[in-house]
Amino acid sequence: MKSRKQRTIKYPVSCTGVGLHTGVQSTITFNPAPENFGIKFSRTDKKDVLVTPDIDNVVDLTRGTTIQEKGVKVHTTEHVLSACAGMGVDNLLIELNSKEPPVMDGSSKDFVQALVDAEIIEQRKNVRFLKITKPIVYTDEDKDVEVVGVPYDGFKTTFTIQYDLDELGVQYSSVHNMSQNYKTQIAPARTFCLLSEVSGLAKQGLIRGGNLGNAVVIVDKDIDDEEVKRFKEDFGIKFFKGDRGLHKTQILRFRNEPVRHKTLDLIGDLALLGKPILGHITAIRSGHEGNVEFAKLLRKAFKSQFTGAKN
Repeated sequence: MKSRKQRTIKYPVSCTGVGLHTGVQSTITFNPAPENFGIKFSRTDKKDVLVTPDIDNVVDLTRGTTIQEKGVKVHTTEHVLSACAGMGVDNLLIELNSKEPPVMDGSSKDFVQALVDAEIIEQRKNVRFLKITKPIVYTDEDKDVEVVGVPYDGFKTTFTIQYDLDELGVQYSSVHNMSQNYKTQIAPARTFCLLSEVSGLAKQGLIRGGNLGNAVVIVDKDIDDEEVKRFKEDFGIKFFKGDRGLHKTQILRFRNEPVRHKTLDLIGDLALLGKPILGHITAIRSGHEGNVEFAKLLRKAFKSQFTGAKN
């Protein structure tokens, strides 16, 4: 793959909405940044602190990737970082007026469109890639998770998920030429959850901003009249007794939309390395924890490619 120049945007651009897990109203503003600045978050409600998306700054991986620096947290960073990485934007100051970016429609397509509207421009300095030169393998046998990186002249992902559900089963996605295909093949894929997970997530204080407009809900169990009533009262979601599978009001954007969203998350989590990757990443049943642990292995294995890298 030929080297390329670093990129930023020409104009500031904003998106406004509700945070998926915290439920806060939030505005995110992408601002141009100079060469070698990287991607950094600034919370306007917490002055004078820049929060760097870095694997050492990860403090929580519960259904999202939360980072913290100097006591300042930014929740659920993966969709924003995925949009930046997928579109090859290297230098941005991302301002937030609250603790979590808006979830928008549950995908990264609105962030991608915002970056396009702001005009992605080249800068003078070249990008420094993380080049995978030998196989790197992360496994978690208890969770049946595996993530593998091998040499490849470009950036390619292959992802497989498997659920013991007729509604999901086995799903597979492979994306070549990421810089060309991210916008149409990955960015529109929305976050998803199983109906059986909803109550537990809510009890953990999560999905406060979740609804059928920003998440795909898969009915993976039979529900009775009492549960139909409870979901309507507690979550504002109308379900239908005995109706399994995709919620009636929703239509998938892709036949395999869930695994494409897993790919979206993977790209966002790997952006915590601070360098675009040259390699082929294959993931099986991975989530945020597996993605971040694999990123740590990559940095350790190729620490010579990081200035001042840690073991």
